[in-house]
Amino acid sequence: MSGGAPGRWIALAVLVLAVLLVAVDATVLGLATPFLSEDLRPSGTQLLWIGDVYSFVIAGLLVSMGSLGDRVGRKKLLLSGAVAFGGLSALAAYATSPEMMIVARGLMGVAGATLMPATLALIRNLFPDPRERSLAVGIWGAMASAGAAVGPVVGGFLLEHFWWGSVFLINLPVMAVLVLVGAKLLPESRNPAPGPWDLLSVALSLVGMVGVVYCVKELAAHGLRWDGVAAGLVGVLALVVFARRQLTLRAPLLDMRLFRNRGFSGAVLADLLTVLGLSGLVFFLSQFFQLVQMRGPLEAGLAELPAAVGAVSAGLVAGTFARRFSVRMVVAGGLAAVGIALAVLTLLDVRAGYPMLGAALLVVGIGAGFSFTVTADVILSSVPKEQAGAASAVSETAYELGAALGIALLGSVVTGVYRGFTTPAGVPDTVSATAHESLGGAVEVAAGLPGGVRSALLSSAQEAFVDGLRIAAGLGALVLLATAAAAWFLLRGQKLEDGERDEPEGDGREPEAAPAAGAEG
Repeated sequence: MSGGAPGRWIALAVLVLAVLLVAVDATVLGLATPFLSEDLRPSGTQLLWIGDVYSFVIAGLLVSMGSLGDRVGRKKLLLSGAVAFGGLSALAAYATSPEMMIVARGLMGVAGATLMPATLALIRNLFPDPRERSLAVGIWGAMASAGAAVGPVVGGFLLEHFWWGSVFLINLPVMAVLVLVGAKLLPESRNPAPGPWDLLSVALSLVGMVGVVYCVKELAAHGLRWDGVAAGLVGVLALVVFARRQLTLRAPLLDMRLFRNRGFSGAVLADLLTVLGLSGLVFFLSQFFQLVQMRGPLEAGLAELPAAVGAVSAGLVAGTFARRFSVRMVVAGGLAAVGIALAVLTLLDVRAGYPMLGAALLVVGIGAGFSFTVTADVILSSVPKEQAGAASAVSETAYELGAALGIALLGSVVTGVYRGFTTPAGVPDTVSATAHESLGGAVEVAAGLPGGVRSALLSSAQEAFVDGLRIAAGLGALVLLATAAAAWFLLRGQKLEDGERDEPEGDGREPEAAPAAGAEG
């Protein structure tokens, strides 16, 4: 293996700290939700906003921040974002109201938007050798999954010994190590001729993404309402103007011509739909373990470990498998495996045994690990290294937009089904109203009721929650299986060895003929 900056593997170790920072933060929130519900008393809608406002904001700013990193320097943006992320984590930890928590999470999205594109873009520049880069991307993805594993376990331990705000404070030591070590070891990289940063494009991107996602969320939660429709129309209009403007700028915020590359477009679409199918379900699974099966926070975190173990293992070997077989076989096969595992979860009930749940989570992790690692590699190898930040941002935008849409759509399905449960006789109206807001609220208010009524209320609420979870799992399975079929066609002929066959800028060699389906690389 050749090429690359000296000490690049040590630099990679620093970069994955930023990945851990974001991944840990995302996973501990699910475990902390019941405690947040008890302390801050958010409504069901506020609870969803706490869960997805981070993704809304980060999705709206990722492209802008990726392009900014290409211009001002990815190292500079990464370290600045890490400092801001740590400070805002402390603000979230000491939030005293649902509104304050929503604002803190939104501001964390602004800071978080600087981190992920910068890490992938720096990997693209640190590792010019394609095989080394595949391994580096695999480690990057594996550490994101490891963060998903560390988050619930560490978060569960903290929640059993401290207050819920401690789950955000664990970001601070990670941020400190990242900044202190990264300042010394990470090389700076930027586009040598980037052109100006177009602020109008930044505004259009933010308004467009937030408007569209808000529209989807409101339509899913409340049906056809004028405010949701208006936000959606404004968002679509802003994105159309954004896209047209990029085609006229000498130095666009996002080069729309990247989407002419079939491999690039297929990988981005696969990421978006995969996360959409997974995220809404994962967001509520922690609540299932804690509020339906009544596991402690640490036990609930450990129960989710198989998914992370599977993703770490698959991520480390995904590049090798994609070269040995084919890109589309690994991606489509991984997505199909996730879809089948989600379909199994439609059999879920209140008393579901852990072996079935653990096996399904393991398969989900393996399939997602294969798919996400290979699509990230395809996206990075599709563009010249000067545009690595913008391309990485597109990848991360798809991921975050999928997460926001998944929580909004599938989360709203779960919430809608849950709110329809029948209140048992003997439950006061005020208690019933609180119980129908969220399952956490039902568990809390049930504690003050007489034994028989308490059991009836809990049973009715838990059954309704699981009914919603089963429907969400079924919808997620359909999305994943459809995405697997689309990936099989869109990634036809894509290879990792020498970049993409349709790559606009390459090494000057003629592209090889597309291999037959399943042919060895």
